[in-house]
Amino acid sequence: MSETAADYTPIMRRTLHDEVLERLRDMIIEGRLAPGQRINEGQVGAQLGVSRTPLREAIKTLASEGLVEILPAKGAIVRKFTARDLADILEVIKSLEQLGGRIACAQASDATIEAIHKLHKDMLALYATRDRLDYFKLNQAIHSAIVAASGNAVLAEMHTTLQARIKRLRFVGNEGPEKWAGAVAEHEDMIAALLKRDGDALSEAIGRHMDTTLVRVRDVL
Repeated sequence: MSETAADYTPIMRRTLHDEVLERLRDMIIEGRLAPGQRINEGQVGAQLGVSRTPLREAIKTLASEGLVEILPAKGAIVRKFTARDLADILEVIKSLEQLGGRIACAQASDATIEAIHKLHKDMLALYATRDRLDYFKLNQAIHSAIVAASGNAVLAEMHTTLQARIKRLRFVGNEGPEKWAGAVAEHEDMIAALLKRDGDALSEAIGRHMDTTLVRVRDVL
């Protein structure tokens, strides 16, 4: 049987910058680098096995995302958010996701919606094995995918920027079995509405999810 290029899945090549960036972001999300903590370039570089140059480039990217602050005479500090910061950011993210969800229900292709459904099923599999970090990454990818399905690049860009700023807070918001189970149930409602292309129901589910996210996260601030 002849083989064609279509028979193969392309190999994704990641740069050193991408690898260091993801590892450093994970350290912040998981709390190994705590809010308010200075990032010791020598120590973190040794942990990751890289020199200061790629580490500094990753720090600059995280600063642009809002996860890190670079302060004179202090260096890079993991950003610390107040309850008000959290409420303000989640309020805007909620509006962006509700708008994106409504547009997606009206305009997204069946293939796009099914792809989001598959992400959800993959997320449930990670929930079953209690793989919190990979679950969280897929969870966030679903939120991004719903907004991206609107086809509005400006909307997606704004959402990505704000979502990146509170990744650590949203991660800790699922600590404890009851909180985590509640978040999963809310995602079930969101996906059910998306599959039905019911924009009103999806908007309501997203709003409820964001409101309860605020409560869950505020408890651990």
